[in-house]
Amino acid sequence: MDDPGHRKIHAQPIPLAGGLAVFTGLACAGVIGLALLPSGWLEAVSAARLWHGLGKRSDQLAVIAGGAFGMLLLGWLDDRYELRPAPKFAGQLLVALATAAAGVRITLFVPNPVFSYAVTVLWILTITNALNFLDNMNGLCAGLGAIAAAWFGFLAAGQGQYLVALIAFAATGALLGFLPYNYPRASVFLGDAGSHLVGYLLAVLAILPHFHTVKHPNPWAVLSPVLVLAVPLVDLVWVVWLRWRLGKPFYMGDTNHVSHRLVRRGFAPVYAVALLWLIAALCGAVTLLL
Repeated sequence: MDDPGHRKIHAQPIPLAGGLAVFTGLACAGVIGLALLPSGWLEAVSAARLWHGLGKRSDQLAVIAGGAFGMLLLGWLDDRYELRPAPKFAGQLLVALATAAAGVRITLFVPNPVFSYAVTVLWILTITNALNFLDNMNGLCAGLGAIAAAWFGFLAAGQGQYLVALIAFAATGALLGFLPYNYPRASVFLGDAGSHLVGYLLAVLAILPHFHTVKHPNPWAVLSPVLVLAVPLVDLVWVVWLRWRLGKPFYMGDTNHVSHRLVRRGFAPVYAVALLWLIAALCGAVTLLL
């Protein structure tokens, strides 16, 4: 339960069960999808492509599923016991390293394994914490997560990467299913369990698609994930820089996020969140030009 207190605007305790709800939605989608594959419900060509993708990436998918559950568990422990920053970061680092070791890595055209591991781990840690930091108003984290996942799904589908697209759309659906219980009024919060899960999924979805391919040769397309995740990334850079300038630990929460500043400029929280959703959707649309 999230009790009222410092920097909290709710007056009654609210359950922190959103992460469990989103993970359940993902798990149900995966189980139903696997059950439908051999049923003949899909066309033979589509089913063959999906089976090929599952076979080719089975190890990676297993690690991604384990990583998602690991982030969920880590966030749940933080919700339950308020972990100190060091063990919390250690848990995030362990999941990020396991994901990179499974072959889910960023290369940026540099054929160096050490560089690839370092950039991948840094990316996963950055996006996970960006979404965790941004979970400060009803619907903000879940809505931005749904928008970003949807854009990753469309981008992957446009490249014919159907397995990646299915994972992205499953995440979109799970978040949209949760959102009515969190926005505009919240009967349940994502909690750290949910924000860790959403951040990890978006970090991985930004790595899995091949944005620059032989069929679509455009090196600038590798900037697509940065555009899709522009709102949480800009917010993270802003608050970390401000806390550093004020001499505060970067992990210490405050009310200087972009969403808070919009509210101080006169926006109601509901409209501040909606505006950030719109900005995120427009930033994602720019990727179509790439």
